[in-house]
Amino acid sequence: MRKLPVPGLVLAFAVSLTFAQDQDFSKVQIKVTKVAGSVYMLEGAGGNIGASVGDDGIVIVDDQYAPLADKIQAALKGVTDKPIRFIINTHYHGDHTGGNAYFQKQAPIIAHDNVRKRLEEGSKVGNLGSVQMEAKPQPKEALPIITFDHDVTVHLNGEDIRALHFPSGHTDGDSIIFFPKSNVVHMGDDFVRYGFPFIDLGGGGSVEGMIAAMDEVIPKLPPDVKVIPGHGAVSNLDDVRDYVKMLKETRAVVEKGMQQGKTLAQLQQEKVLEPWKKWSGDFISSDAFIETIYNDLSGKKDGKLIKHN
Repeated sequence: MRKLPVPGLVLAFAVSLTFAQDQDFSKVQIKVTKVAGSVYMLEGAGGNIGASVGDDGIVIVDDQYAPLADKIQAALKGVTDKPIRFIINTHYHGDHTGGNAYFQKQAPIIAHDNVRKRLEEGSKVGNLGSVQMEAKPQPKEALPIITFDHDVTVHLNGEDIRALHFPSGHTDGDSIIFFPKSNVVHMGDDFVRYGFPFIDLGGGGSVEGMIAAMDEVIPKLPPDVKVIPGHGAVSNLDDVRDYVKMLKETRAVVEKGMQQGKTLAQLQQEKVLEPWKKWSGDFISSDAFIETIYNDLSGKKDGKLIKHN
């Protein structure tokens, strides 16, 4: 597959944030994988779903796109006939929250305060350069009805399922979800496997915040922990360490160029991220990631929530 040009990248992300209403999801199949203990991962389109399954019911983490909600429900029924008890959103993006209105008819949604605010009021989305659009406000039914500032714990299925907020990483409403008894963690989009990450500067995210989140989480985790990324295959702690190393190194090389007075165009022309070209993907190219880091370090960002009439 060829790399998407910037307009294609904008379109791809725009689709995810408008719940992909014009896309054909009829051929999407939901794949269910047991990760460890009572935790499963569901893959379809959009962000990975985590699910704690047990005698007390189901706790799901994220819910992909609205058109897939029936398929997600059916996939869960293939694992257990127990009801959904809670839904946790890791952040506000539509490929992780598109099923909110559907699933909230069954159980309450829990998320960080800023997830509710951005879903309710709308937000700028992107690196505030070539990758930028606007997420529209969502209806009342899609808004989390339980919110928290720092952390919250759900005690079900013998697990102390903890959602812990990490500010200004992928967005300003990120939560990482810990399943300690099962030895599993769901990272949301603070850790992804598609290459360079999408960092939503318009949504209050930052490169430094993403690094800080990973640096704080890694020491909290057992060496043999199973990691559910926001996108991609189940991973391990070494995968996360490699990811953080890449973030630190790419941030440092762009910062060095900026200190030398180089412009964004010069840094892109010089291909300063060539040593990390294996991370350049169909979604986020090297040039797009240079632009994200450049705009972040230069302060070209506005994470304020947008009001709509």
